[in-house]
Amino acid sequence: MAFDVESLAEATSGAIGALVSTTILYPLDTCKSKYQAEVRAHHQQKYRNISDVLWEAISTGQVISLYQGLGTKNLQSFISQFIYFYGYSFFKRLYLQKSGSKTIGTKANLIVAAAAGACTVIITQPLDTASSRMQTSEFGKSKGLWKTLSEGSWREAFDGLGISLLLTSNPSIQYTAFDQLKQRLLKRQLKEKTGTEPSPVALSAFSAFVLGAVSKCIATFLTYPAIRCKVMIQAAKYDDDGDDDETKTAQLKHQKTVSGALYSIWRREGLLGFYKGLEAQILKTVLSSALLLMIKEKISKTTWVLMLALRRYLFTTRTRLKSA
Repeated sequence: MAFDVESLAEATSGAIGALVSTTILYPLDTCKSKYQAEVRAHHQQKYRNISDVLWEAISTGQVISLYQGLGTKNLQSFISQFIYFYGYSFFKRLYLQKSGSKTIGTKANLIVAAAAGACTVIITQPLDTASSRMQTSEFGKSKGLWKTLSEGSWREAFDGLGISLLLTSNPSIQYTAFDQLKQRLLKRQLKEKTGTEPSPVALSAFSAFVLGAVSKCIATFLTYPAIRCKVMIQAAKYDDDGDDDETKTAQLKHQKTVSGALYSIWRREGLLGFYKGLEAQILKTVLSSALLLMIKEKISKTTWVLMLALRRYLFTTRTRLKSA
């Protein structure tokens, strides 16, 4: 039972951290997504940089539209982070139990993180697709979750699933780096810890923020071309070039493939196009990840203690009922 309590504590604290960080940084995320989704030759680009997206929202009186899709994104973030942290904690503790080791190595950590990430992606992909479509739609014209998903087939709701599975390497790299750095940083503190109270040792808020930022920055740089392709696939629309409907349908299907997205970037923007919006992505993801991990570290001990108290309460209640 202690195994499940700690996994639930990790999952709950991670999900709450994701919810808070997503809400705080959502306008930046919307600007980033709209900027990434645009694929045009340099002289035809509507947005020269991410600030142009923000200025469009301000100049057209659509600042509130920077929050379009926030509810769906928060739902997706909460569910995905809960599943991820629960799965990550569960698989990691299972590995340690089966192997008899006291610590988990880098390779095993990567496999565990990838397995947890794959489970998360498969379950939450429709929400991810819907939130991406809402963010990249015209300001003031975003539709609700159900209407966004019902416009296409369920197969289209899983647009980008393959590349999303590939991108499980991103959190795998991030959390592996974070865990390894965290273990080294807490090594002395764990050795000096006294007493018999079985409570986890937590990082300081500043340390968690820095480690979260560094680990996410590395992961984002390595996986960015795939990140941009995923946004393009999920937000793919007809090009306004006067072609007939049959040609546009074929074009759209091509745009919704990884090869089609890669070719479109290469043809219209060149090699540097694969890293268009990297600065905005790093700024958003680093801040989001750092905030998430900082919040998670600060509330995980409290969550763990509350769940331990709940377990004891339920055990006591069950014992009393049996003896009555």
